[in-house]
Amino acid sequence: MTEEQQDSASGSKPLFRDITGDDDTPEITEIESYCVNCEDQGLTRLFLTRIPFFREVIVASFSCDHCGHRNAELQPGGRIQEKGVRYEVLIQSKEDLNRQVVQTNFATVSIPELEFESPPNKGVLTTVEGIIQKAVDGLNQDQVLRRIQHPEIAAQIDAFVEKLEKLKEMKEPFKVLVDDPSGNSFIENPYAPKHDKEMTVYHYTRSKQQNEQLGLNEEDGEVPDAAESAQAVSKDEVIEFQSNCPNCQAPSSTKMKMVDIPHFKEVVIMATNCDACGYRDNEVKGGGAIEAKGRKISLKITDPSDMSRDVLKSETCSILIPELDFETEMGTLGGKFTTVEGLLSDIQGQLKESNPFFRGDSSQPGMVNKLTEFCGQLQKIVDGEMMGVHVVLDDPAGNSYLQNVYAPDPDPEMEVVEYERTFDQKEALGLNDMKTENYETT
Repeated sequence: MTEEQQDSASGSKPLFRDITGDDDTPEITEIESYCVNCEDQGLTRLFLTRIPFFREVIVASFSCDHCGHRNAELQPGGRIQEKGVRYEVLIQSKEDLNRQVVQTNFATVSIPELEFESPPNKGVLTTVEGIIQKAVDGLNQDQVLRRIQHPEIAAQIDAFVEKLEKLKEMKEPFKVLVDDPSGNSFIENPYAPKHDKEMTVYHYTRSKQQNEQLGLNEEDGEVPDAAESAQAVSKDEVIEFQSNCPNCQAPSSTKMKMVDIPHFKEVVIMATNCDACGYRDNEVKGGGAIEAKGRKISLKITDPSDMSRDVLKSETCSILIPELDFETEMGTLGGKFTTVEGLLSDIQGQLKESNPFFRGDSSQPGMVNKLTEFCGQLQKIVDGEMMGVHVVLDDPAGNSYLQNVYAPDPDPEMEVVEYERTFDQKEALGLNDMKTENYETT
């Protein structure tokens, strides 16, 4: 049964829905609200939808028929993520100015070359050029009055605005940084599904102050440790608890069980099943601590049977396929216990159905064909038509696993390398600020 059929049978539809060309009229909520411009009554329209790679959002549009004032903003409708995110992208061409940016109301945007920083404001879906133009418009506001009352300050602002305007001429490259402690902002990768060499994404552990800014107390801000959870769960016991479906937000159930993986370690597997929309997913948490070193596992696909190898991908693990010049960021797809085939199928699903910049009004010429071609190559690997490629799991926490079918003997097609973590990898894992000596005195 399809999702639409299930919705019809249940008499309801998901709270957050995809926007597609085939969709029927979306549910828009209209509310009379106060106009800040003329102090009369205007109209606010709310629409709940999903922007893939940015989860659920609430699109709000205000208009006032009395004075013509209009306003629009975007707010995250899903939960705050477990970690904050910071994007650093090098803008080198006018095409880069068209990179789309999802900026939540918690995100700070900065341009280091100009020592410019825009504090958190209302959430928007914009572009790099739109960010620059918004900064220009904000600085130009009240300049007429400022030139009369404070001419020296006005002259300094005019000079800075000129520097911002010159950025759009692309005479020199510059960097744009988006730092969002909620983890819900996003910058487009125009080269997807290939790795964006001009952009670096960092996932970091929030500080206590950042948790307070997000309205989280210490209990809410800290992610429950799987090892602590595992201590309360026996290997034969299945714990079930109620939660909300991440797909349609309807009440659903999540089951948790501790599993001992041979030749590896104990892990906690959590499976979610939603009766309302049919959504199914599983998430894996390491049952132990972060390993002393990072681990990179490389498997050469030489036979279709390799597709059935078990894979444990932790939430800190990235995936690489060098022959296809493909690489995911750390944390993409979350933690999973699946097979090689399931992992490649999840990548296809993420690319086909979860990328707003390849569909609809946001799509660009040639991008759809490139995406379709790449997914076709992944399918050839799954079908056994493309051999000799490598699937690489790179986990700085050392908590990922790929089945050795020759165990306990070495696997001739698999290479496991342990390595020292970089500073950025330690930062993403929250190890740089961890105090392990004399911590009781602080």
